[in-house]
Amino acid sequence: MASVINLLAYLVLAAFLSFCFANAEIHHHQFVVQQTPVNRLCRTRSIITVNGQFPGPTLEVRDGDTLVINVINAARYNITLHWHGVRQMRTPWADGPEYVTQCPIQPGASYTYRFTIENQEGTLWWHAHSRWLRATVYGALIIYPKIGVPYPFVKPKHDIPILLGEWWNRDIISVMRQAIFTGAAPNVSDAYTINGEPGDLYPCSRKGVKKFIVKSGETVLLRIINAALNQELFFTVASHMLTVVGNDAAYNKPFTTRVIMIGPGQTTNVLLTANQPAGRYYMATRAYATAQNAAFDNTTATAILEYDSVSCSSKQGAPSTKPVLPPLPAFNDTNTVTAYTNQVRSLPSKIGKVPVHIDESLFFTVGLGLVNCIPGPRCQGPNNTRFAASMNNVSFVLPRRTSLLQAYYQNIPGVFTTDFPPVPPTVFDYTGNVSRALWQPSFGTKLYKLKYGSTVQIVLQDTAIVSTEDHPVHLHGYHFYVVGQGFGNFNPGRDTPNFNLIDPPVRNTINVPVGGWAVIRFVADNPGVWLMHCHIDSHLGWGFAMSFLVENGHGKLQTIEAPPPDLPRC
Repeated sequence: MASVINLLAYLVLAAFLSFCFANAEIHHHQFVVQQTPVNRLCRTRSIITVNGQFPGPTLEVRDGDTLVINVINAARYNITLHWHGVRQMRTPWADGPEYVTQCPIQPGASYTYRFTIENQEGTLWWHAHSRWLRATVYGALIIYPKIGVPYPFVKPKHDIPILLGEWWNRDIISVMRQAIFTGAAPNVSDAYTINGEPGDLYPCSRKGVKKFIVKSGETVLLRIINAALNQELFFTVASHMLTVVGNDAAYNKPFTTRVIMIGPGQTTNVLLTANQPAGRYYMATRAYATAQNAAFDNTTATAILEYDSVSCSSKQGAPSTKPVLPPLPAFNDTNTVTAYTNQVRSLPSKIGKVPVHIDESLFFTVGLGLVNCIPGPRCQGPNNTRFAASMNNVSFVLPRRTSLLQAYYQNIPGVFTTDFPPVPPTVFDYTGNVSRALWQPSFGTKLYKLKYGSTVQIVLQDTAIVSTEDHPVHLHGYHFYVVGQGFGNFNPGRDTPNFNLIDPPVRNTINVPVGGWAVIRFVADNPGVWLMHCHIDSHLGWGFAMSFLVENGHGKLQTIEAPPPDLPRC
């Protein structure tokens, strides 16, 4: 009898695996990184693109599919690509951050990224992860459910990817180099964009405004991605409510709002029902800016949501209606952001239950700093200093002769140490009046080692060094639970009892509140070297980063795969 039961179990498992294999696909793509002339804001300049497209190609896959993407660098800069939010289970070689998991792809060279989507659905994206090329090199990555698996909401009529970005009239590498040379804050962008276009509130942009056609009464899914280099953004659609159903490729309990706030690196899925009088309505995005006395781009980008009956009338010669412009929150409206964030609650997740027993309890201070230097052209920060940024007072320094992952895998000495501090070296009033003696960080390439399968809690604490600020912090290789957020200094006795361990948001990028804290939890079940950093690229360049070294476990399924033969050399 037992043998019969075992045979039946085997047949059921075999049938299941056969079904999964039959429905999984391998997607082959070729990405050519190249110079492309683009006209925006009354001028034409050459930018770095993929396949001549700005934004780049949209990738559409299903959960369980494999992607094989051959990247050919035909541009003049080194480049890598990062598949933001993809867990890269045992395939850290495909993650992409330069000098962390690979050396960059040099001009004239190529590299093939190979990875499989495992237990993920929703909206992610891909982007350059080398210097500031992310400003123009990015695109959407849409992950549909497996065949036969429904959405946890009524299936929309169709999807509309909405990619929010920033535009500079100057070459972005020149903007970056100027900031590095002077030590000062970089020049702010000249415009925001929606799917590559600034919209008709900017000069010379009326002809290029993006337009999305909907039918009256239908419900569409907006897949919103903040690809901006340095700016958190508000987003809304005039006269329409948005039902939020997902964030960072994880479903949440639906709730309705007029406006969302989305940090660089984050994605948000919203349902929009075309239930207003037939007309033309602006989509609009503008800055959420929290750093005190800091310059930011205070413009508004727009696109148009147009009902098809209006579109048909316009084609037949009838005068088109002027779009309705929606109100947007003030640039520093943290109350609106907090009210929005507090509504996000997850649906049951594929990545397991919230860890309750914690093996590694870490406390990371995050924020800016200043480096004292001799007054001159290279010390144009506040009071003759240079800007820096750090986590636990360590400003992260990338290696140059190899990547961190290669150094770990090949046992190359002298590239990094594993003594990243688990707590701040000095305890102080993090969001109060911070002594200037604490403003200058140390510099180093320090990693923190985690055992495979360990449960991790990290308190991310904003600091008032230079200025408090809302920081979007991204962890590569993982999704995590956001079990708590608040303002002021984190107090374990007061705040821990209020953690949400039932339905906390699941994310890969968390906005640490301005002058506040966020607590995340995850299981270290993906071996490799994984970067954790602020997704404001100027902050990353100043050293706002660290890396985890997650050791191999036991057996093939808990061990890093061997590096591919075409891995770029430094």
